Amino acid sequence: MALWGNNDAVGAGGTVILNYATGAVTGAGTSFGNTGAAQEGDVIRFGDRSGTYFGDAVIVSIAGTESCTIGSTMGLSGVAIAGTTFTVSQLPKSSVLNSHYSETNGDFDSYVYGVAQAGAETATTTAFEAGVGWVGVTTYNDGGTGEMRVKKEILVAMSGITTGNAPAYPPTV
Repeated sequence: MALWGNNDAVGAGGTVILNYATGAVTGAGTSFGNTGAAQEGDVIRFGDRSGTYFGDAVIVSIAGTESCTIGSTMGLSGVAIAGTTFTVSQLPKSSVLNSHYSETNGDFDSYVYGVAQAGAETATTTAFEAGVGWVGVTTYNDGGTGEMRVKKEILVAMSGITTGNAPAYPPTV
């Protein structure tokens, strides 16, 4: 299992339920393990960043198209996950264990994006200007001026990255 891949748009569809005690993910209308869908080592992102987002976890085993297991709930909020949408990414596994990238609150928002060449070009001359690869982005309001600030950290610089998950890069704020 690689530490990261080059795809931020692994096929996802359906909804999932998570058993926090066992790490078992049960899907409805999902295709875990199929070609072009979630595989062992991929990161499952529970929820929707524009709505309720529960965090990220690494898939450690797949029992069938509607059943997989995650390795840890450390990157998750702890809130019940039932009938929830999800996306799948090959982002760096280390970011899952860094709760900073799965937190959202009134003071800041942090997320790891797969930034392809097109996304980097679109972000040029904006506060979101970044290189190509896996990029950790934190947005917050400056306490003194109230202006939005953006911090970017390139976690893995790479070309050939494929994106397509929601939210897109650069995000709309």
